[in-house]
Order: sequence, then C-alpha cells, then structure tokens
Amino acid sequence: MSGVRFAGGFLAVGMVAAATACAPAAERPTGKAPAAAATVSKQPPETLSPLFQEALPNVKGKTFTSAIVDFPPNARAVPHRHGSAFVYAYVLEGTVRSQLAGEPVRTYHQGENWVEPPGAHHLLTENISRTKPAKLLVVFIANTGDKLKVDDLPE
Repeated sequence: MSGVRFAGGFLAVGMVAAATACAPAAERPTGKAPAAAATVSKQPPETLSPLFQEALPNVKGKTFTSAIVDFPPNARAVPHRHGSAFVYAYVLEGTVRSQLAGEPVRTYHQGENWVEPPGAHHLLTENISRTKPAKLLVVFIANTGDKLKVDDLPE
C-alpha cells in the first residue's frame, strides 16, 4: 500500500513539473513572490494531536484529555476558545507567546506553564522563533462530547 502512495507521489510531482515546464514563459514560476504576496505573510498553523482521553469516573459529564500541540517555526494559532474546559498548558520545547482576553501578553519558555479558566478567549498563541519548533503538552477538563478548540469566525 505504501508503495502505491509513494509511486502516486512521484506521479503527482512529475505532473506538476511537466505542467510548469510546458506553461508559457509568462506563466512559469520565477522563484520570486508576486508583489501583493510579499506584503501578506501567512503564518503556519499549529497542530493538536490528542494523546489520551478518559471520562472522569468521579465527575459525571467531564472528560480528561491530554494532547500535544506542535508549533512549527513562526506558527500562530487563530484566536479561539476552549468552551467550558479548564485548560493546563506546559511548554515542552521552545518559546510560546500567549494572551487571554483582558490579560497582558506573556512569554513562556520550556518548563513553564499556565492555566486557562473555563470560557477564556485565547487571543494569541504563537511560536516566537522563526527557526525552531515549539511544543506544548495541554490538558483539558471538558464537558464530555465538547470540541476541545473552537476557532473564532473570520470577520
């Protein structure tokens, strides 16, 4: 099965290369970003990977979830909420800048941690390094069945 995916990947790369080579000179990539794209830089997103999830036996309707949140270099999460979850975050590696609504921006280094009360609005979470990844261990105590992260809708 992996051989099929591997071969499929080569086929896709070959098709892109052929299409680029056959395109009129005016449409071929130059390696330079268009002028409009140079002024707008999109930061990469973070990824949340759940590790463990278990209903709390002594707290009806609540679930414990632990997750790893990976921030590639220069990554930034969109503003979000964690519903009515209580959240604990621990910096496993790198340096993360964070801000909850009504609080100042804070910078957390490897080994530092913070908590977020239920209903908190997370305005800023970003890896401040442009070259090194950052990683968090995050623990949620949430209502069973609730989403762990709900991004703000674009305006």
